[in-house]
Parts: sequence; structure tokens; C-alpha cells
Amino acid sequence: MKLHEYQAKEMLARAGVPIPRGGVAHTVDEARERATELGGRVVVKAQVHAGGRGKGGGVKLVASPDEAAQVASALLGSQLVTPQTGKEGVPVGSVLVEEAIDIARELYLAMLVDGGMGLPIVMASEAGGMDIEKVAEETPDKILREPIDPALGLMPYQSRKLAAGLGLTGDSLKAFSKVVASLQRAFTGNDCSLAEINPLVITGDGSVIAADAKITIDDDALFRHRDLADMYDPAQDPPIEVTAREHGMSYVKLDGDVGCLVNGAGLAMATMDVTVAADAAPANFLDVGGGADEEKVAQAVIILMSDPGVKRVLINIFGGILRCDVVARGVLLAAERSETPMPPMAVRMLGTNAQEGRDILDASDLNVTLVDDFAGATAAIREMA
Repeated sequence: MKLHEYQAKEMLARAGVPIPRGGVAHTVDEARERATELGGRVVVKAQVHAGGRGKGGGVKLVASPDEAAQVASALLGSQLVTPQTGKEGVPVGSVLVEEAIDIARELYLAMLVDGGMGLPIVMASEAGGMDIEKVAEETPDKILREPIDPALGLMPYQSRKLAAGLGLTGDSLKAFSKVVASLQRAFTGNDCSLAEINPLVITGDGSVIAADAKITIDDDALFRHRDLADMYDPAQDPPIEVTAREHGMSYVKLDGDVGCLVNGAGLAMATMDVTVAADAAPANFLDVGGGADEEKVAQAVIILMSDPGVKRVLINIFGGILRCDVVARGVLLAAERSETPMPPMAVRMLGTNAQEGRDILDASDLNVTLVDDFAGATAAIREMA
């Protein structure tokens, strides 16, 4: 679950990370009021779950409360298009109004889970304010990394090592080390999968301030953080993903035309690989889960079909807790409810009641190709094209 910048900064501030003075505004009058409280010269930032806001016109430095109100009026209710959004953009429901700060240096600082190492790590770079992906590609030597021992946490010497690698000395080195420790408290205490400060600003007087922040919470840990779950903004996600979330499914919309329905995240990744091997592209990541019943499977198929880009479907089920015959009946239930014809489907079923599930689909009027393995699935996808 992603947080807005103002929510992320509030979380970091509670953990001890210095942030600029400011506040969120949902109306033009609130934006003018925030700017007046801060002395007039402020930065107005659109609050959306996407990077590259500055390039899309979503971050503006203004000199007066009236100018802040004008910028807020243009942003609020608009669709902001950035390099990280689709051409339709994302809705702006609020803006963050902050004091303008004296920037001497911009650094990058983040904590995230490194899947390859199986550990959380801290990353830092002197190339703050830039897309970290671009830095990693063009100048990877500018990215410093330190692994975090899950039992001991990040040790003070590691923070000092990062600070020295960034060329910090004296009070700035001490302030940076404190920010790193505070960032770790926020990252660990809130079960984050990413906590990023870009840029982390060194001001003219040597202070260290989080000028921007991005935080992602591990969805599987939200049961421990009921207060954080209330920060979810469904307007920032595609409606199809919101619907899937409401039905307890993991869904990510992609750009291909092969709708994928599976039970298990690892199997979903393998299924998407199969579509690519067939010279096609997946339209989604959809994990119906292991405990689904016929109704949930039917909902999953209906959600999948609500994407107009889906022209063919690959169902890949390994029956365990979720029996294959249950999946088959759920597919038929979705077909009964559908107002449009079902597209051609390739179906691979293994495990509990696999033959029963295959027999149910084979006896139906649906355009189904039953396959036994990934090679067969690849061939079927090509045929359906």
C-alpha cells in the first residue's frame, strides 16, 4: 500500500526525521491559509502516487498566498500526467503546501527489502533529486549499499560509513546518522517494503531535512496496523484493481491482451513468463488465492473480463486447498453472468480434482483448450492469437 507524500512525512516525523513545515490542503482556501501561515513563499505539491511530479507540472514554487491558491486551483480535481503514469494520469485530490528551504546539497536515502539478498538494506547516493533507476543504470558507483542484520538492525558504524561515502563531515555527518536511525525506526515499526527520501536535503546551515518522501507498506502486514489501512487512497489505483482488492484478490493491471488467472503468486509469475514465451504479453497479475470458492472464482473471471484489453485467457491452477472442480464451476458461473461472449481460454489444471475440473470445462460450450504443461499452454496462446 502506497502512502501520499504528506502521510509518509508524518510517519517519518513521528520517528524523528526532520521535515519541512507545512500541511495538506484539500481546497483552494486551505492552500491559501497554509501559505499565509508559512510566510507566503512556499512549494505547492500535488499529492499523487506517482513520481516525476515536477516534470508533469505537479510541483510549483510560489511567492505569495494568492499564487499558492492559483496553483492549487489548477491542480485540485485535475488528472496529473507524469512519466510514471499512463496517458490518462492520476487524480489530484489534495496538495501539500510547504515552506521553501535553503538547499545546499541533495542526497538520496532509502531502506527497502532486497529480494536477492533476502535482507533489508539501506541505500544512499550523492545524486539526490534524480531518478534512482537512472543513476543505477548510468553511474552505479554512486549508489552506496549497506545490508541490515534483521536481528541487530543497522549498526551506527554503518551509518557513519555511508555518511563518509557521501562526503559528509562534522555536524552534517552526525545529523545524517540520526536521520538514518530514525528512518530505520519508521521502516521497521510500520512494516514498510520501501521508505525513500529523495531528496534528503543538506541546508545552508548544515541541517538535514527530508524534502520528499515515499513509503510503501507491506499489504500482508496491514492486519497489524489498522490505523495505516485507513490511509489507503483508492482513487489513486485503477478501478479494476480496487474492485479486486475489495474481493480479497491480488490484481495488477498490465498492458498485454492475455488475461491470467492463477492461485498463488509464484505460479502467477511463471504464468506471465509463459505468455511472454508465446510472444504475447500478460494483461494482468491476478492471484485468486488458495481458499477461494466458486463465487470468488466467478468474481475473479468477471473482474478479469472487465478489462477491454483482454482478448484471450490463460487459467493455470495447481489444486491444493483450492480444488480444480471448484475453479471450473466458478468459470461456468462467470460465463452465465457475463453479458458478452467469453474469449478463448487455455486451461492447465493439476492437483486436487484436476480431472473433474477438466471434465466440467470440456463438457461446456466455452471455447476451452485443455493443456497438460507449460509447453502446451504456450502453443495454445499462440493458436488463440
